[in-house]
Parts: sequence; structure tokens; C-alpha cells
Amino acid sequence: MKRRDFALSLPALAASTHLPALAQAGKSTMVLGMTLEPPGLDPTAGAASAIAEVVHYNILETLTKINPDGSVSPLLAERWEVSPDLRTITFYLRKGVKFSNGEPFNAQAVRFSFTRAAGDKSTNKDKRTFAAMESVSAVDEHTVVIINKEPDPDFLFYMGQATAVIVEPKSADGNNARPVGTGPYELDNWAKGSSITLKAWPGFRNASAIRIKRATFRFISDPAAQVAAVLAGDVDAFPRVAPRGASQFKANPRLQTLITGSRAKTVLAINNARKPLNDVRVRRAISMAIDRKAVIAGAADGYGVPIGSHYVPGAPGYVDTTGINPYDPEKAKALLKEAGVTTPLELSLVLPPPSYARQGGEVIVAQLAKIGITAKVQSVEWAQWLSNTFGGPKNYDLTIISHVEPFDLGNFAKPDYYWGYQNPKFNELYTRIKNTPTAAERNKLLGDLQKLLANDAVLAWLFQPQGVTVANKRVQGLWKESPIFVNDLSSLSWG
Repeated sequence: MKRRDFALSLPALAASTHLPALAQAGKSTMVLGMTLEPPGLDPTAGAASAIAEVVHYNILETLTKINPDGSVSPLLAERWEVSPDLRTITFYLRKGVKFSNGEPFNAQAVRFSFTRAAGDKSTNKDKRTFAAMESVSAVDEHTVVIINKEPDPDFLFYMGQATAVIVEPKSADGNNARPVGTGPYELDNWAKGSSITLKAWPGFRNASAIRIKRATFRFISDPAAQVAAVLAGDVDAFPRVAPRGASQFKANPRLQTLITGSRAKTVLAINNARKPLNDVRVRRAISMAIDRKAVIAGAADGYGVPIGSHYVPGAPGYVDTTGINPYDPEKAKALLKEAGVTTPLELSLVLPPPSYARQGGEVIVAQLAKIGITAKVQSVEWAQWLSNTFGGPKNYDLTIISHVEPFDLGNFAKPDYYWGYQNPKFNELYTRIKNTPTAAERNKLLGDLQKLLANDAVLAWLFQPQGVTVANKRVQGLWKESPIFVNDLSSLSWG
């Protein structure tokens, strides 16, 4: 089952402390680079995508598995049955599976995990998915029946995302510091600000098939330091490395370079709840002030595809909406005047740590200035962004962020989501999509939904990022596409 998808690109700034190179320590070890350090290790408790990049499919597993091509295959569930109305899903669980603390994996653990994710105390960013479950029944030790309140054609994909990992009831509350799962690895060491090391778990059900016995994730946030670490051989693979070093990587015979697609959307988010940003003419003016190609060049070194709505080329039902709010500074000025805005208009622009935000922010500040908008930059650490922009008081006018989940259109139906968008027409259309069983009709409605968002100029959509993954030529099993952001160690080996 293929998927579009659901997303938010959040992680925590990390130091680039130099560690001894482990690259040539043997064919059973590997060092991977990561831009941002996760704030914790429980993907059901935090929105940062860096969490899943460490633990998803490595320590914590899901009922289904999302593959690089976006398809879904069995993982902890051996198979499943879906009712004709798409509401009832019966999962038949894999037998003989244990958690790394010795407790059994069974239907009760699945029921606990999903009930917990929907509970009052849940901070799961996909809580709505679990709250939409009318019932979760453990029929026997290895059979779970889920009845959803409404049909969801993408449900099996959601069950493969990091927010749907199955946790062990007795240890669940400690997962943020030391996660306990059914996957092939367990936490060995976390040197805060520097690295996380995972080691192969001997009790894994298929331990003999795991080639990498020890993997270290090094956190290197500075793009120049990333390039230096790769060229020096201090890391064996760097998925989603800063693209500025791509030309050097391609010229190096020791390295392989993959340009990967993604379902991510890099956006200039707009706080629709604040005046004058609650006026669609002002939001459209902001969108029309932005030359997307110039932003891609400045923020992503040219590795990106312009988008005009919250959907990307290659996803089912995609339509090109870049012509709805095209680059047109003169029309942008006219829209501001029509909206009664006196220029210069001063707005805050909050920038989290990633280079696409900081570098892209410089370009956007200059472009907005040309239509009379003064963007006051506030550079913040990741924790500040999560607590004050994405959550809490939502204290911002504009912010640059990449939403990485493949199909996160449901966020526009949340009135309390950080961009403050509310439109009954969107809610009605989104509900129709979820209740439409045929793919062709769903795709048509998805096109209508993309056009609605673009015309409402909810955000100023910038580009679909293209990832650059660089690795030692001997590294095998790297994902060539990224429908979700994971580092699946079980697929890696040395050639």
C-alpha cells in the first residue's frame, strides 16, 4: 500500500564534538552522521524527527514497515485483513517475539501502546490517529482488532510511522532515556551533545541476519564540519548531509553520493491567528514576494523542487499549484495596499538551527524588504522553537521549517495547530477524502484540497527538499528514497 504522508521536521541542535574515527574499526561497526541531536528517545512523546532517525526500526518497531518506495509490508504484524468499509483492521501478530527486557510482545502490548497514545496524558504528535480508534481489542495473544470511528485509507501507513511504535507496558515511561523495544538494537551509550551508540541485541528474533553490530550516530550541526568529517573518513555514512559539499563528494572516488527524493515540505509558516496575517491578501502578498528558486539556491544549495501547496511531486494526487501565488513583487505590493497595510510592516521571523532555515531566512528577509515588509530575525535553539513557536504561546509571525512527514494534511484541520488556520471548507473536504474508498476519486479530491490551501495562502510554501546522502563506497543498503526519515541499520552492511 503506497502513501502520501504526514509530517513535521523537528530536532535539537547538537555540538560537533570530534570523536575518534570508527570507520575502519571492522566490518561490523559503522559511524553515521546526523545534523541534530534528538531531545529524547521516545518518538511517542516528542515531535522531533531526529528521535525516529535513531530509534525507529532499530530499537522500537511498528506493526507495519514503510519501505523506501513508500509501500507497506509486515513487521510485528505478520499479516492483516481490512474490512470493505476500511474501518475494521485485524492484525495477526508475529509469534515468539520479545522485548529487550525479556517481556513478551503480544496483543496486550499493542492495545496498551495505542490506548496510551490516545490517552489524556499523551503528547504523541499523532494523537488524533489513536483517538480516532473506536476500539482496540486483544482477541487472543496474537490477534488485535482495531475499529476506527471513520475510514482511513492510509491507516496501514500510519501504523508504520514512529509514533505508532509498540512499547513494553512496564518500561514505557522510561523510553525517553532508555527505550525498550523489539528491534535488533538496544541503547549502548548516549554522550549528550556528541553521539549515541547502539549495539546489536543478541535476543533479537533474527539476530544472525544483522550485519552491523555496533552503530554510532555522531551529531554534527555545522555544514562545514559535516563536509570535513565526511572527507576525513570520520563518518562512514551521512544521510541528509548539508548539500554544500555534494560536488566534493561526487569527485571523491572513495565515496558514493545519492540524491534522494522526499515527501518533506520546507515552508515559510505564517501565524494565521495574528493581525494582519489573518487577512488572506496579506498572506498572498508574502507568498508572491518570494522567489522560490532563489530560496532553493540559498537555503539548499539548489537541491529542491518548488511547491505551491502542502504536497509534493511524486505523491499520489499531486497537482502543480506553484502558479496560484507566483513570484510577483508588484502584485504583492498592491495586495498589501488593498488590505490597508501601512508599510513598512514589521514582522518577526523565527529561525530554528537547521541551515535551510538560517540560510533561507537571509534570502527571504531581502525579498520581503522589496515589498515593504521588515522581517526581524530571531535565531533560536531547537528547544525554544518547540516550546514557544510550535507549542506554548505560538509567539511568532513567520518561521521557516521543514515538515517531513509524508501525509500531514490533517494538521490543517486542527484549530490549535501552530499556524492557527481554520476553514470549515477544508475540514469538509478532508473528511470526504478519508471516507472515499477509491484511489482515483481520493486523488481528485486531494487536488482540490491542494488548490484550496494554495488559494488561502495558509503558508508560503517554498520547496520539496532533495536529500544528499554520502557514504563510503563499501556501505550497502542505504535508502535511495525517503518517504519517512529513518536510518534503518538492519539494512546496512559493508561490501
